[in-house]
Amino acid sequence: MLLLDHASNTELLSRLAGPRAAQLLLDRYGGLSALVRAPVDELRQLRGIGPARAEALRAAFLLGNRLRDEAVKEAPLLDTPHRVADVLREPNRLYTVEHMQVVCVNTRRRLIAVESIAQGLLDQVLVHAREVFAVAIAKRASAIILAHNHPSGDPTPSEADIRVTRELIRAGQLLKIEVLDHVILGQRTTERPRDYCSLRELGYFSW
Repeated sequence: MLLLDHASNTELLSRLAGPRAAQLLLDRYGGLSALVRAPVDELRQLRGIGPARAEALRAAFLLGNRLRDEAVKEAPLLDTPHRVADVLREPNRLYTVEHMQVVCVNTRRRLIAVESIAQGLLDQVLVHAREVFAVAIAKRASAIILAHNHPSGDPTPSEADIRVTRELIRAGQLLKIEVLDHVILGQRTTERPRDYCSLRELGYFSW
């Protein structure tokens, strides 16, 4: 069996279009760079290609391009509350009850994943440390950011928000997973230009 990792361009194209068509394509276009740019309609007209093979070739080239783009695009940097809010604002905008989310980041504070772990009533949500840190461990996060929405629009933390945050900070210290912040999302008003608040910025991470 041919090892695809070491196959020539002709051999790889043969898997999509057949040996004769593969050789015809390379002879006509001179290489992959020109072939990738060839219009599908033009490929369809070539003898031995036809619509099905032309579409398969185009799909393969598009997948290659997307894989390249995916590989070079870095995940968002979440090193400030503002950047956290920018990532979470739209997903949280339509929630009518509170949703607690765990934002997992790597050692460079780049986003790994956002997981919603609990939802509650209009003005409160109950969450346990085991749900929070189970997500962090599963995602191999070096640190997490807590986040939830206030459907009322006012992002000011409640006493329950502060208490839960401090409990989770302590739990994270035991597990060696740092809780970087707790960001609460609300809505902007003329009197309140910022639609979020950061419990770290408010001083609740040092006591």
